[in-house]
Amino acid sequence: MQLHEQPDSEVVRQIQSGDDSAFDELMGRYKRPVVNFVFRMLGNADDADDVAQEVFVRVYQKLDTYRPETKFSTWLFALARNAAIDRLRWRKRHPTESIDPDSPLVAATDTAQEVDARELGELIAAAVSELPEDQRTVLVLAEYQGMSHAEIGAVMRCSEKSVEARLYRAKQTLRRGLRPLLE
Repeated sequence: MQLHEQPDSEVVRQIQSGDDSAFDELMGRYKRPVVNFVFRMLGNADDADDVAQEVFVRVYQKLDTYRPETKFSTWLFALARNAAIDRLRWRKRHPTESIDPDSPLVAATDTAQEVDARELGELIAAAVSELPEDQRTVLVLAEYQGMSHAEIGAVMRCSEKSVEARLYRAKQTLRRGLRPLLE
C-alpha cells in the first residue's frame, strides 16, 4: 500500500516507529488545511505560515500523546486552534502599527469586478475576525474546513449542541454586521 493511501493513524504509527518520511506525508496531507484554518483565525498570512510551522513542530513533539482511537485531524486542529489562540493573545500584549495604513492594495490592472470581490472578501474576513474566538473557531472549522459538528466538538472539547449554538450565533452576528454592506 502506498504511503498516501494509508489511514492517518497508520502514518502516525510509522512516524512513532522512526520513519521520518511518513511525517513528510502527514505534512503534505495537512499543511494547506492547517495554514488556511490558522489564516482565517488570525487574518494574517505571515502569522498563519509561522503558526502552521509551530503546529507541525508541536505535532512532532507530542505525537506520543496522540490516541489512535481519536481522529487525527481532530487532534491536529485542536493543536492548531490552541496555537492560533496563543498567537492572538501574544498580539494583544504586543500590538503593532502598520507602516503605511493608506497604501493602495489594488493594482491598476484589476477589473472593477475583481476589486469588488476582493473588497467583499476583505469585509467578510474582517467581520469574521471580529467574532468572539469560540464563534470564529466554530465558523471556520464548519464553513472553511468542512468539519462536522461532532468533529468540531472534539476539537473544542464541547458538545455538538454547543457547536450548533455557537455556529448559529456566529452566523447571526455576521448577517447583522454585513447586512448594511450587502443591501
